[in-house]
Amino acid sequence: MRRELHALILALLGGTLLKLALTGDYARYVKPGIRPYLLTASIVVLLVAGVTLWLAVTRRTVPALPREDDDGHGHGHGHRRFDVAWLLVLPMLVLLLIAPPALGSYSASRSGTALGAAQTSDLPPLPDGDPVHLSVLDYASRAVFDHGRSLQGRHLTLSGFVLSGDGGTWYLTRMVITCCAADAQPIKVGLTGTVPAGLKANDWIKVTGSYVARQDKDPVNGEAIPYLTVNSSAPIRAPALQYES
Repeated sequence: MRRELHALILALLGGTLLKLALTGDYARYVKPGIRPYLLTASIVVLLVAGVTLWLAVTRRTVPALPREDDDGHGHGHGHRRFDVAWLLVLPMLVLLLIAPPALGSYSASRSGTALGAAQTSDLPPLPDGDPVHLSVLDYASRAVFDHGRSLQGRHLTLSGFVLSGDGGTWYLTRMVITCCAADAQPIKVGLTGTVPAGLKANDWIKVTGSYVARQDKDPVNGEAIPYLTVNSSAPIRAPALQYES
């Protein structure tokens, strides 16, 4: 029975990885570049599960040796033991049936902005377009390390989820990952100007505005948080790829 159990666990693991890769839910936990490896791993694990099950079924035809707890008269007195391998099934079922969401305002409010490391101020000019679509990370980096020089005089569009701060301030936020959600850190941009009313934490919005030479200190780690003057905004759906990198 142990081989069948191992085959079941492997099949659940492979099916979970395959489901996450095919539906796009994997992007809640890892970078998009990991998808090919997840697909490959899921296929390999499913193949191993199939081979394990086949071996378990075919070996049933081989007569089993008498068990040590058998008295030789067909009256075994062994006790069935709980196999801890069953505990591995629970997290996989959760991922299959109820995939946890991507990190949002709860995590961001407990982490300082990730603009702590010194970066080069030699940033390329913004591309053509009006407005220019920027990531939250790109805007924050240019506003803090380039002192907004490449942003001045341009209409800019950013998107992200909102996070409430002290004094009624709202921050447009995106989580930035290097590899996976375990190393995620927030990038925060304060909103001023025509900030939409009725916002709630984790609401996703798209804002269009302009650079303003204003910064706050993140109360969590004391790093700089730049601001954007909002001219217009609109609610949006959370994108499939919610993390920046």
